[in-house]
Formats: sequence, structure tokens, C-alpha cells
Amino acid sequence: MSSSEIDTRTRILEATWQLLEARHGQGVSMSEIARAAGISRQAVYLHFSSRTELMVATTQYVDEIKGLNERLSQLDAAASGIELLDTCVEVWGNYIPEIYGIAKALLNIRESDEAAAAAWDGSMGCLRDVCREIIEALDRDGVLASEWSHDEATEMLYTLLSIQNWEQLTMESGWSTAQYVGWMKTLLRRSFVR
Repeated sequence: MSSSEIDTRTRILEATWQLLEARHGQGVSMSEIARAAGISRQAVYLHFSSRTELMVATTQYVDEIKGLNERLSQLDAAASGIELLDTCVEVWGNYIPEIYGIAKALLNIRESDEAAAAAWDGSMGCLRDVCREIIEALDRDGVLASEWSHDEATEMLYTLLSIQNWEQLTMESGWSTAQYVGWMKTLLRRSFVR
């Protein structure tokens, strides 16, 4: 790919990201993305064969710009299941405020937009995988609360860490990020660690 193609691709991704955030996902068409990127609609399709491909690429682009992989590397340093749980809450709890705009946009439109649903499912699949790793680590360490099966614990942990719950606690209830992280660590330890 030439540098001008990379620049055009980046402009498309930036335009998509900004429009999704500004409108919370509502009414963002390929034509508007093209206009915002300063190119034709056909040029958008030269870089992204479908709206789904563009939405998935945009979420990956945002994760790259925000340094998600570097943040996730902190999980590799965890020496125990409990430390992995705490580190996950730290990383995720501090990351959500940075991606909230695009996350909210995808949440708002995923029920009626297959492309948004695919982008959302791809991003949240990573979180679900981390939740599964945490539960398995707690079990390996012999500290997973006995009432949980691996599947049930994974799904409950994933649900408790959802953006909707973060939104309720921070946006609706006024909690700070530090409060969210601190109380979430306490809640999750009480829920999953015996």
C-alpha cells in the first residue's frame, strides 16, 4: 500500500470515528464518512469493501491509537489469578472513559446495524476471553469460589465489567474512575474469590 493509500485509509478511519462519537452512531452513512474524509463514496469502498469491514477496522484503529495492546500486556505480568483480576479492572476501568464515545455509538446502533454489531462483538470478544483467563487462573490457584462453574463465572464477570455498568456507576451515579476501579476490585474479589 502506498503512503497516499495509507493516508486516505487513515482519514476514512478518523472520519468514521469522529462521526460515530459525535452522533452516538445514529445516522452515519458511508456518504457522510466520505464527505468528512474529503473523498468520494466510491473511494471509501476501494479501501473497505463493506460497512461491516469499515466499522470493524474503525474499532481496531481506535484500540491501536489508544494503545490497547500495550495496556493488555500488563496482564501478562500478573503472578496470580487475584493479581490478574485486579490488573484487568485497572486496565479496563481506565480504558473505558477513553473509548466511551465510540462504544456508546456502537451500543446505540448495534441492534439495527449489522456492521456495528460485528464491530462490537469483535471488541467485546477480547474482554470475554480475558474474563475466561481470569476465572481459569483463579481456579488453578485454588481460590475460585466453589459455587461457580467456569462458564457461569466467566459470563458474570464479563457482565459486571460491561460498559453499561460502568456507564451507570460513573455517568449516572457520578462515581470517579478511581471509585469505579476500587469498588469493582472489591466486588469482584468478594464474588469470585473464596
